[in-house]
Amino acid sequence: MAVALAGQLREGTKKSHTMAENTGFIACFLKGVVEKTSYRKLISDLYFVYQAMEDEIDRLVKEDHPIIKYIGFKELFRKETLENDLKFYYGKNWINEIKISDSAQLYVNRIRTVAYESPELLVGHHYTRYIGDLSGGQILKKIAKKALNLQDENGLNFYEFKLIDDEKAFKKSYSDTLNRLPIDQHIADKIVDEANEAFIYNMKMFKELEGNLIGVLGKIVFNFITKKVRKGSTEK
Repeated sequence: MAVALAGQLREGTKKSHTMAENTGFIACFLKGVVEKTSYRKLISDLYFVYQAMEDEIDRLVKEDHPIIKYIGFKELFRKETLENDLKFYYGKNWINEIKISDSAQLYVNRIRTVAYESPELLVGHHYTRYIGDLSGGQILKKIAKKALNLQDENGLNFYEFKLIDDEKAFKKSYSDTLNRLPIDQHIADKIVDEANEAFIYNMKMFKELEGNLIGVLGKIVFNFITKKVRKGSTEK
């Protein structure tokens, strides 16, 4: 018997969502502190995450999995948009320039494991990433565009859902789909738990990126200070 999964996911992940927003990297991002090296590293890590997710969803849909077949929305897929952004940030040879971080590798491993051992739990990962991208991701797009001084949609394809005309209507349809999934309450509870796990993996990625950001910003501040000192000594 179907259960009201959409509401359970929304309410059951509120705490994790708040915790993710309060990580140093995202907190800086929301305040407009976006550094290109760290941002493009985020994009490259997300490429590996979505490649894994979409590979597994495609496979399970083709296998007519009784649950996953209902959430194989191609209009949500992000791999191609991320490839376009990676070309912008790394050049035509981007595939040989990027390297997955340790935290992103753990995330990918989790997605692959779940896809083979308990495929229905992929719903938790699907909800956490795609609906987040479709919602709060639009805010991040505006911030990144301004902070990185980007023109048009160059470097921001990840946030563009060109196959979705009405985001509000799509999210309503998505929620309806979740609520009609052929699962019982036991499975629903496990999916909510897995969605919270997905947030943890995201936070680990943000934490690793936070270290990179602090390092880069530290160099910028150091160079600024030493430049002022050199300038001051020259004027004397």
